[in-house]
Amino acid sequence: MSSRIVIAYWLTLGEPARKFFQGMIEEFARQHDAPVFEPHLTIHVGEDQADAAEKALSRASQECQRINLKLLGIDHSDEFIKTLFVRFAPDEELQRLNATIRAAAGDPVRYHLNPHLSLLYKNIPAPVRSELQHSIKLSFSEVTFDGLKAVRCVSPTNSRCDVEAWQVIATRELSR
Repeated sequence: MSSRIVIAYWLTLGEPARKFFQGMIEEFARQHDAPVFEPHLTIHVGEDQADAAEKALSRASQECQRINLKLLGIDHSDEFIKTLFVRFAPDEELQRLNATIRAAAGDPVRYHLNPHLSLLYKNIPAPVRSELQHSIKLSFSEVTFDGLKAVRCVSPTNSRCDVEAWQVIATRELSR
């Protein structure tokens, strides 16, 4: 599969969840020599068009409000960008935000929205991933997302180098 440059549209977390998950990501990265990244939930991946990204975030920030998502649990996979992650319940507001961004960006790409927040990007054996999964204790059942970012990145993201090359090109706050 060949790689290409895309724009990933992220929902970013409000406090106190942002600080909590950032600390967890940094600790897992330190323990497993993995990249550090900002906690986020990808809501769309589309064409590399910076002007369209600005327009999409601007419209979405005007039309959409903060989103509260219910946590379903912690999971892991052998996919690099889903080594260890938090799963969220599907949500109508999230679907609407995805559609708003896709339409505003004029993006024909249909991104399969699978709401999750990654905690670790690293190819590690399943028993280690499982052990990490079971070590995580969450003290809340819902997370508030209050920001948007457009990030230029390579797709698929398969390495630390790919993660460290991410470039934020636009940021917006969601209305209350």
